[in-house]
Amino acid sequence: MTQPPVSVVVVSRDRPAALRRCLTALAQVQYTPFEVVVVADVKGRATVAGSPLAGLVKVVEFDRPNISEARNLGISHAAGDIVAFIDDDAVPEPSWLTHLVSPATRPHVGAMGGFVRGRNGISFQWQARSIDETGATEHMEMNPRRATILTPKGARGTKTEGTNMAVRRDVLVDLEGFDPGFAFYLDETDLNLRLARAGHATAIVPMAEVHHGFAASPRRRADRVPRDLFDIGASWAVFQRKYLSEAERRDHWRAIRLSERKRALEHMVAGRLLPRDVRYLLGRLDQGYSQGLMRKRGGAQISASPILPYQPLEVAPRKSVLISGRIWQAKRLRAEAAERVKNGEIVTLFLLSPTSLYHHVRFDPRGFWEQSGGLFGKSSRDDVVFRPYGFRERVLRERERVAIQRLFSA
Repeated sequence: MTQPPVSVVVVSRDRPAALRRCLTALAQVQYTPFEVVVVADVKGRATVAGSPLAGLVKVVEFDRPNISEARNLGISHAAGDIVAFIDDDAVPEPSWLTHLVSPATRPHVGAMGGFVRGRNGISFQWQARSIDETGATEHMEMNPRRATILTPKGARGTKTEGTNMAVRRDVLVDLEGFDPGFAFYLDETDLNLRLARAGHATAIVPMAEVHHGFAASPRRRADRVPRDLFDIGASWAVFQRKYLSEAERRDHWRAIRLSERKRALEHMVAGRLLPRDVRYLLGRLDQGYSQGLMRKRGGAQISASPILPYQPLEVAPRKSVLISGRIWQAKRLRAEAAERVKNGEIVTLFLLSPTSLYHHVRFDPRGFWEQSGGLFGKSSRDDVVFRPYGFRERVLRERERVAIQRLFSA
Protein backbone atom coordinates (compact mmCIF):
# COMPACT_ATOMS: atom_id res chain seq x y z
CA MET A 1 0.00 0.00 0.00
CA THR A 2 1.29 3.46 -0.92
CA GLN A 3 2.09 5.59 2.10
CA PRO A 4 0.59 9.09 2.24
CA PRO A 5 3.00 11.95 1.54
CA VAL A 6 3.98 13.68 4.77
CA SER A 7 5.39 17.12 5.53
CA VAL A 8 7.37 17.44 8.77
CA VAL A 9 7.29 20.99 10.18
CA VAL A 10 10.10 22.04 12.55
CA VAL A 11 9.97 25.48 14.17
CA SER A 12 13.28 26.77 15.51
CA ARG A 13 14.25 29.97 17.25
CA ASP A 14 17.61 30.65 18.86
CA ARG A 15 18.54 26.96 19.23
CA PRO A 16 20.84 26.13 16.30
CA ALA A 17 22.64 23.22 17.98
CA ALA A 18 19.35 21.54 18.88
CA LEU A 19 18.04 22.06 15.35
CA ARG A 20 21.15 20.51 13.83
CA ARG A 21 20.70 17.40 15.97
CA CYS A 22 16.99 17.18 15.11
CA LEU A 23 17.76 17.38 11.38
CA THR A 24 20.43 14.68 11.73
CA ALA A 25 17.82 12.35 13.24
CA LEU A 26 15.15 13.26 10.67
CA ALA A 27 17.56 12.29 7.88
CA GLN A 28 17.52 8.73 9.30
CA VAL A 29 13.73 8.37 9.42
CA GLN A 30 12.76 5.40 7.25
CA TYR A 31 9.61 6.59 5.50
CA THR A 32 8.78 7.43 1.91
CA PRO A 33 7.78 10.04 0.93
CA PHE A 34 8.26 12.89 3.36
CA GLU A 35 9.55 16.44 3.16
CA VAL A 36 10.90 18.72 5.88
CA VAL A 37 9.80 22.33 6.34
CA VAL A 38 12.02 24.34 8.71
CA VAL A 39 10.52 27.60 9.95
CA ALA A 40 13.41 29.43 11.55
CA ASP A 41 15.22 32.59 12.56
CA VAL A 42 18.56 33.70 11.14
CA LYS A 43 20.56 31.23 13.26
CA GLY A 44 18.27 28.36 12.30
CA ARG A 45 18.43 29.12 8.60
CA ALA A 46 22.22 29.31 8.79
CA THR A 47 22.22 25.92 10.51
CA VAL A 48 20.24 24.36 7.67
CA ALA A 49 22.49 26.01 5.08
CA GLY A 50 25.54 24.48 6.75
CA SER A 51 24.05 20.99 7.15
CA PRO A 52 23.99 17.99 4.80
CA LEU A 53 20.30 18.80 4.18
CA ALA A 54 21.08 22.20 2.62
CA GLY A 55 18.95 22.58 -0.51
CA LEU A 56 17.03 19.40 0.30
CA VAL A 57 14.50 20.88 2.73
CA LYS A 58 12.16 23.85 2.61
CA VAL A 59 13.37 26.77 4.71
CA VAL A 60 10.94 29.50 5.72
CA GLU A 61 11.98 32.79 7.33
CA PHE A 62 10.27 33.63 10.63
CA ASP A 63 11.69 35.39 13.68
CA ARG A 64 8.84 36.27 16.03
CA PRO A 65 8.17 34.52 19.37
CA ASN A 66 4.86 32.98 18.32
CA ILE A 67 4.78 29.20 17.87
CA SER A 68 1.28 29.19 16.37
CA GLU A 69 2.12 31.74 13.67
CA ALA A 70 5.30 29.83 12.85
CA ARG A 71 3.47 26.51 12.54
CA ASN A 72 0.77 28.07 10.38
CA LEU A 73 3.44 29.41 8.05
CA GLY A 74 4.93 25.91 7.91
CA ILE A 75 1.53 24.41 7.09
CA SER A 76 1.06 26.89 4.24
CA HIS A 77 4.39 25.78 2.75
CA ALA A 78 3.73 22.07 3.39
CA ALA A 79 2.56 20.04 0.42
CA GLY A 80 2.02 16.65 2.06
CA ASP A 81 -1.40 15.16 2.72
CA ILE A 82 -0.35 14.81 6.36
CA VAL A 83 1.51 17.49 8.33
CA ALA A 84 3.62 16.20 11.21
CA PHE A 85 5.15 18.40 13.92
CA ILE A 86 8.29 17.96 15.98
CA ASP A 87 10.16 20.46 18.18
CA ASP A 88 13.71 21.49 17.37
CA ASP A 89 14.91 20.10 20.72
CA ALA A 90 13.50 16.64 19.97
CA VAL A 91 14.67 13.67 17.92
CA PRO A 92 12.49 10.97 16.34
CA GLU A 93 13.12 7.25 16.29
CA PRO A 94 13.85 5.93 12.75
CA SER A 95 10.39 4.28 12.61
CA TRP A 96 8.58 7.43 13.80
CA LEU A 97 6.58 8.42 10.73
CA THR A 98 5.72 4.86 9.72
CA HIS A 99 3.95 4.33 13.01
CA LEU A 100 2.59 7.85 13.47
CA VAL A 101 0.69 8.15 10.20
CA SER A 102 -0.42 4.52 9.85
CA PRO A 103 -3.94 5.32 11.19
CA ALA A 104 -4.41 7.83 8.35
CA THR A 105 -5.73 4.96 6.22
CA ARG A 106 -8.98 5.50 8.17
CA PRO A 107 -10.67 8.55 6.60
CA HIS A 108 -12.37 9.62 9.84
CA VAL A 109 -9.02 9.99 11.64
CA GLY A 110 -8.08 13.66 11.56
CA ALA A 111 -5.09 13.67 13.88
CA MET A 112 -2.46 11.33 15.29
CA GLY A 113 -0.19 11.55 18.33
CA GLY A 114 2.70 9.47 19.60
CA PHE A 115 4.51 8.94 22.89
CA VAL A 116 7.34 11.19 24.08
CA ARG A 117 10.34 9.99 26.06
CA GLY A 118 12.02 12.44 28.43
CA ARG A 119 15.52 13.52 29.32
CA ASN A 120 16.84 10.09 30.32
CA GLY A 121 15.67 8.66 26.99
CA ILE A 122 13.73 5.86 28.69
CA SER A 123 11.01 7.24 30.98
CA PHE A 124 7.98 8.71 29.24
CA GLN A 125 7.44 12.44 29.41
CA TRP A 126 4.00 12.24 27.80
CA GLN A 127 1.82 9.28 26.93
CA ALA A 128 -1.95 9.29 26.37
CA ARG A 129 -4.28 11.87 27.91
CA SER A 130 -7.69 13.36 27.33
CA ILE A 131 -8.45 17.06 27.81
CA ASP A 132 -11.55 19.02 28.77
CA GLU A 133 -12.61 22.62 28.26
CA THR A 134 -10.98 23.76 31.51
CA GLY A 135 -7.61 22.52 30.23
CA ALA A 136 -7.54 19.67 32.76
CA THR A 137 -6.09 16.38 31.53
CA GLU A 138 -6.68 12.75 32.48
CA HIS A 139 -4.36 9.83 31.84
CA MET A 140 -5.65 7.15 29.45
CA GLU A 141 -4.41 3.57 29.38
CA MET A 142 -3.43 2.42 25.90
CA ASN A 143 -2.31 -0.83 24.34
CA PRO A 144 1.45 -0.10 24.09
CA ARG A 145 1.83 -2.08 20.86
CA ARG A 146 -0.93 -0.74 18.62
CA ALA A 147 -2.71 2.45 17.66
CA THR A 148 -5.98 3.27 19.39
CA ILE A 149 -8.51 5.42 17.53
CA LEU A 150 -10.57 7.65 19.81
CA THR A 151 -13.82 9.18 18.62
CA PRO A 152 -14.75 12.41 20.43
CA LYS A 153 -17.42 12.14 23.10
CA GLY A 154 -18.99 15.24 24.59
CA ALA A 155 -16.68 18.18 25.22
CA ARG A 156 -13.51 16.14 25.85
CA GLY A 157 -10.74 16.01 23.32
CA THR A 158 -7.74 13.71 22.90
CA LYS A 159 -4.48 15.39 23.87
CA THR A 160 -1.61 15.33 21.43
CA GLU A 161 1.80 16.86 22.07
CA GLY A 162 3.18 19.47 19.71
CA THR A 163 6.51 17.70 19.54
CA ASN A 164 4.99 14.44 18.26
CA MET A 165 1.74 14.86 16.36
CA ALA A 166 0.35 14.82 12.85
CA VAL A 167 -2.83 16.24 11.32
CA ARG A 168 -4.38 15.95 7.87
CA ARG A 169 -3.55 19.07 5.93
CA ASP A 170 -7.11 19.58 4.69
CA VAL A 171 -8.35 19.39 8.29
CA LEU A 172 -5.83 22.05 9.33
CA VAL A 173 -7.05 24.28 6.50
CA ASP A 174 -10.70 23.79 7.51
CA LEU A 175 -9.92 24.55 11.17
CA GLU A 176 -7.74 27.55 10.25
CA GLY A 177 -4.64 26.03 11.77
CA PHE A 178 -3.29 27.06 15.15
CA ASP A 179 -4.76 30.09 16.92
CA PRO A 180 -2.08 32.86 16.93
CA GLY A 181 -3.52 34.06 20.24
CA PHE A 182 -1.55 31.20 21.77
CA ALA A 183 1.95 32.51 21.14
CA PHE A 184 3.29 29.78 23.42
CA TYR A 185 1.51 27.17 25.54
CA LEU A 186 -1.96 25.63 25.03
CA ASP A 187 -1.61 25.97 21.25
CA GLU A 188 -2.06 22.25 20.51
CA THR A 189 -4.56 21.89 23.38
CA ASP A 190 -6.80 24.43 21.65
CA LEU A 191 -6.44 22.54 18.37
CA ASN A 192 -7.29 19.24 20.13
CA LEU A 193 -10.55 20.70 21.44
CA ARG A 194 -11.46 22.13 18.05
CA LEU A 195 -10.74 18.77 16.41
CA ALA A 196 -13.14 17.15 18.87
CA ARG A 197 -15.83 19.79 18.29
CA ALA A 198 -15.57 19.17 14.56
CA GLY A 199 -16.03 15.41 15.13
CA HIS A 200 -12.59 14.25 13.99
CA ALA A 201 -11.20 11.11 15.58
CA THR A 202 -7.66 11.16 16.97
CA ALA A 203 -5.36 8.13 16.98
CA ILE A 204 -2.87 7.59 19.80
CA VAL A 205 0.10 5.62 18.48
CA PRO A 206 2.43 4.50 21.31
CA MET A 207 5.04 3.03 18.97
CA ALA A 208 5.57 6.42 17.29
CA GLU A 209 8.27 7.70 19.61
CA VAL A 210 10.12 10.99 19.92
CA HIS A 211 12.79 11.87 22.48
CA HIS A 212 12.37 15.36 23.92
CA GLY A 213 15.03 17.01 26.02
CA PHE A 214 13.58 20.40 27.05
CA ALA A 215 16.35 22.63 25.68
CA ALA A 216 16.78 26.01 27.34
CA SER A 217 14.74 28.94 26.04
CA PRO A 218 13.86 32.49 27.16
CA ARG A 219 10.91 30.94 29.06
CA ARG A 220 12.70 28.13 30.91
CA ARG A 221 16.13 26.84 31.80
CA ALA A 222 17.47 23.50 30.63
CA ASP A 223 16.49 22.01 34.02
CA ARG A 224 12.87 23.13 33.39
CA VAL A 225 12.99 25.92 35.96
CA PRO A 226 10.82 28.79 34.62
CA ARG A 227 12.41 32.07 33.60
CA ASP A 228 9.23 33.87 32.57
CA LEU A 229 5.52 33.05 32.96
CA PHE A 230 4.13 35.92 30.86
CA ASP A 231 3.11 33.78 27.90
CA ILE A 232 1.57 31.12 30.13
CA GLY A 233 -0.63 33.75 31.75
CA ALA A 234 -1.58 35.24 28.40
CA SER A 235 -2.45 31.84 26.94
CA TRP A 236 -4.72 30.98 29.88
CA ALA A 237 -6.60 34.25 29.37
CA VAL A 238 -7.14 33.47 25.68
CA PHE A 239 -8.14 29.90 26.55
CA GLN A 240 -10.73 31.06 29.08
CA ARG A 241 -12.28 33.47 26.60
CA LYS A 242 -12.70 30.64 24.11
CA TYR A 243 -13.97 27.87 26.37
CA LEU A 244 -15.25 29.16 29.72
CA SER A 245 -18.18 31.36 30.65
CA GLU A 246 -17.40 34.61 32.41
CA ALA A 247 -18.82 33.17 35.65
CA GLU A 248 -16.28 30.32 35.57
CA ARG A 249 -13.16 32.33 34.84
CA ARG A 250 -12.35 33.86 38.22
CA ASP A 251 -12.18 30.58 40.14
CA HIS A 252 -10.42 28.88 37.23
CA TRP A 253 -7.71 31.56 37.15
CA ARG A 254 -7.30 31.41 40.94
CA ALA A 255 -6.61 27.66 40.67
CA ILE A 256 -4.13 28.15 37.81
CA ARG A 257 -2.29 30.89 39.69
CA LEU A 258 -2.08 28.78 42.85
CA SER A 259 -0.66 25.91 40.82
CA GLU A 260 2.04 28.13 39.27
CA ARG A 261 2.86 29.62 42.68
CA LYS A 262 3.23 26.14 44.17
CA ARG A 263 5.53 25.11 41.31
CA ALA A 264 7.72 28.21 41.80
CA LEU A 265 7.88 27.66 45.57
CA GLU A 266 8.95 24.05 45.08
CA HIS A 267 11.83 25.26 42.92
CA MET A 268 12.71 27.83 45.61
CA VAL A 269 12.74 25.21 48.38
CA ALA A 270 15.01 23.06 46.21
CA GLY A 271 17.41 26.00 45.85
CA ARG A 272 16.76 26.59 42.17
CA LEU A 273 15.01 29.95 42.64
CA LEU A 274 15.32 32.86 45.07
CA PRO A 275 12.32 34.49 46.80
CA ARG A 276 12.62 37.50 44.51
CA ASP A 277 12.49 35.16 41.51
CA VAL A 278 9.16 33.78 42.72
CA ARG A 279 7.75 37.30 43.07
CA TYR A 280 8.99 38.20 39.60
CA LEU A 281 7.52 35.09 38.00
CA LEU A 282 4.09 35.57 39.55
CA GLY A 283 4.11 39.23 38.57
CA ARG A 284 4.87 38.26 34.98
CA LEU A 285 2.12 35.64 35.11
CA ASP A 286 -0.38 38.32 36.13
CA GLN A 287 0.89 40.74 33.48
CA GLY A 288 0.49 38.06 30.83
CA TYR A 289 -3.02 37.27 31.96
CA SER A 290 -4.02 40.93 31.73
CA GLN A 291 -2.54 41.20 28.25
CA GLY A 292 -4.23 37.98 27.15
CA LEU A 293 -7.64 39.39 28.03
CA MET A 294 -7.13 41.90 25.22
CA ARG A 295 -5.27 39.66 22.77
CA LYS A 296 -6.90 38.87 19.46
CA ARG A 297 -8.04 35.27 19.23
CA GLY A 298 -9.34 33.04 16.48
CA GLY A 299 -8.06 31.06 13.53
CA ALA A 300 -5.45 32.01 10.98
CA GLN A 301 -5.41 32.10 7.23
CA ILE A 302 -3.84 28.87 5.96
CA SER A 303 -3.10 28.64 2.26
CA ALA A 304 -5.44 26.00 0.81
CA SER A 305 -2.85 25.25 -1.86
CA PRO A 306 0.77 24.79 -0.75
CA ILE A 307 2.96 27.81 -1.39
CA LEU A 308 5.77 25.54 -2.61
CA PRO A 309 5.56 22.20 -4.46
CA TYR A 310 6.32 18.95 -2.69
CA GLN A 311 10.04 18.45 -2.04
CA PRO A 312 10.53 14.91 -0.70
CA LEU A 313 13.80 13.87 0.87
CA GLU A 314 15.63 11.14 -0.96
CA VAL A 315 15.72 8.65 1.90
CA ALA A 316 18.04 5.74 1.25
CA PRO A 317 17.16 2.50 3.04
CA ARG A 318 19.37 2.12 6.10
CA LYS A 319 20.24 -1.04 7.94
CA SER A 320 19.98 -0.87 11.74
CA VAL A 321 23.08 -2.23 13.48
CA LEU A 322 24.15 -2.74 17.07
CA ILE A 323 27.56 -2.10 18.64
CA SER A 324 28.20 -3.01 22.26
CA GLY A 325 31.09 -2.90 24.66
CA ARG A 326 32.40 -1.87 28.05
CA ILE A 327 32.38 1.74 29.19
CA TRP A 328 36.19 1.91 29.09
CA GLN A 329 35.99 1.20 25.34
CA ALA A 330 33.78 4.25 24.80
CA LYS A 331 36.19 6.40 22.77
CA ARG A 332 36.91 3.70 20.21
CA LEU A 333 33.32 2.49 19.97
CA ARG A 334 31.91 6.00 19.56
CA ALA A 335 34.35 6.65 16.74
CA GLU A 336 33.28 3.39 15.09
CA ALA A 337 29.59 4.30 15.53
CA ALA A 338 30.10 7.72 13.94
CA GLU A 339 31.92 6.16 10.99
CA ARG A 340 29.17 3.62 10.41
CA VAL A 341 26.57 6.41 10.42
CA LYS A 342 28.55 8.09 7.63
CA ASN A 343 28.37 4.79 5.76
CA GLY A 344 24.57 4.89 5.85
CA GLU A 345 23.66 2.74 8.83
CA ILE A 346 21.35 3.37 11.80
CA VAL A 347 23.63 2.71 14.74
CA THR A 348 22.78 1.84 18.34
CA LEU A 349 25.69 1.74 20.79
CA PHE A 350 25.42 0.03 24.18
CA LEU A 351 28.10 0.98 26.73
CA LEU A 352 27.86 -1.05 29.94
CA SER A 353 29.76 -0.77 33.21
CA PRO A 354 30.02 -3.51 35.90
CA THR A 355 27.63 -1.56 38.17
CA SER A 356 23.93 -1.14 38.95
CA LEU A 357 23.75 2.39 37.52
CA TYR A 358 20.48 3.37 35.85
CA HIS A 359 20.52 3.46 32.06
CA HIS A 360 20.26 6.57 29.92
CA VAL A 361 19.68 6.93 26.19
CA ARG A 362 20.78 9.85 24.04
CA PHE A 363 21.05 10.65 20.37
CA ASP A 364 24.62 11.75 19.74
CA PRO A 365 24.99 14.81 17.46
CA ARG A 366 27.15 12.63 15.22
CA GLY A 367 24.06 10.57 14.44
CA PHE A 368 24.05 7.44 16.58
CA TRP A 369 21.93 6.26 19.51
CA GLU A 370 23.89 5.63 22.70
CA GLN A 371 22.61 3.74 25.74
CA SER A 372 24.84 3.67 28.80
CA GLY A 373 24.44 2.29 32.30
CA GLY A 374 25.26 -0.58 34.58
CA LEU A 375 25.23 -4.21 33.52
CA PHE A 376 22.99 -4.91 36.52
CA GLY A 377 21.08 -1.59 36.62
CA LYS A 378 17.62 -0.45 35.56
CA SER A 379 16.70 0.61 32.06
CA SER A 380 12.90 0.80 32.38
CA ARG A 381 12.32 2.64 35.66
CA ASP A 382 9.73 0.14 36.88
CA ASP A 383 12.30 -2.66 36.74
CA VAL A 384 14.04 -4.08 39.81
CA VAL A 385 17.01 -2.10 41.17
CA PHE A 386 19.50 -4.94 40.69
CA ARG A 387 19.37 -8.00 38.49
CA PRO A 388 22.35 -10.29 37.77
CA TYR A 389 22.96 -10.41 34.02
CA GLY A 390 25.68 -11.75 31.82
CA PHE A 391 26.96 -9.19 29.28
CA ARG A 392 25.45 -10.87 26.21
CA GLU A 393 22.17 -11.52 27.99
CA ARG A 394 21.83 -7.86 28.93
CA VAL A 395 22.65 -6.61 25.45
CA LEU A 396 20.02 -8.90 23.93
CA ARG A 397 17.44 -7.75 26.47
CA GLU A 398 18.04 -4.08 25.69
CA ARG A 399 18.07 -4.74 21.96
CA GLU A 400 14.65 -6.34 22.26
CA ARG A 401 13.37 -3.35 24.26
CA VAL A 402 14.06 -0.94 21.37
CA ALA A 403 13.81 -3.35 18.43
CA ILE A 404 10.56 -2.05 16.91
CA GLN A 405 11.38 1.64 17.19
CA ARG A 406 14.98 1.19 16.08
CA LEU A 407 14.05 -1.14 13.16
CA PHE A 408 16.13 -4.15 14.16
CA SER A 409 15.29 -7.22 12.11
CA ALA A 410 14.15 -10.36 13.92
